[in-house]
Amino acid sequence: MRSILASLVVAVMLTGGAVAGPFADALRALLAEDYATASRLLRPLAAQGHAGAQHNLGVMYGNGQGVPQSYAEALKWYRLAAEQGVAQSQSNLGLMYDNGQGVPQDYAEALKWYRLAAMQGHGPAQQNLGVMYVLGQGVPQDYVQAHIWFNLAAANGANTAGTYRDRIASKMTPEQIALAQRLAREWKPK
Repeated sequence: MRSILASLVVAVMLTGGAVAGPFADALRALLAEDYATASRLLRPLAAQGHAGAQHNLGVMYGNGQGVPQSYAEALKWYRLAAEQGVAQSQSNLGLMYDNGQGVPQDYAEALKWYRLAAMQGHGPAQQNLGVMYVLGQGVPQDYVQAHIWFNLAAANGANTAGTYRDRIASKMTPEQIALAQRLAREWKPK
């Protein structure tokens, strides 16, 4: 249910709050967990390039909600929405590449998608980017960068990012922490 609500928030943001017509009907169907109706309404919109519909179809395929679970289909729809700048879809693509879901595990590709979402201020993507810097996955290990991304993620609602930031701080010098804090304060979404 949480992924449905996240999709609805993305959908409302993409439409500037004004949701009417078939897309609004699809969102209501998703809330009612009427996935067959949602899928029927979202498909033509997604095919016409509606980013919110594409994202929601990606979620439905990723979770097997009203459609057969298919990482390949989820990837297809997430990518189309992500290429239109939908941060949640970018983050979901990052997760798929990070975890090797429906694609070969590819940290460089995961990093690319996480970074695109993170640069828009997407907290979960910022947290995942921080984890990649801690572990040195797709990037050289860098605790200062990890601290920056965890700090930003915590400010953007990623629930466990503050804990991760505090844990990594125990491995840093006071100068490194001060640098990371300054850079996080100066950061601006793009």
